[in-house]
Amino acid sequence: MDIRLLIVLTPLVLAAGWALFNIGTAALKQLQTFFNGEA
Repeated sequence: MDIRLLIVLTPLVLAAGWALFNIGTAALKQLQTFFNGEA
């Protein structure tokens, strides 16, 4: 594996993971609020 590919992909993977983490936590919070309000 070429080290340059790793250098380019690592920040992209980290940024995508961080974005998914932030969106996922907000989505879970919204789902919890939705289901708690319905019950």
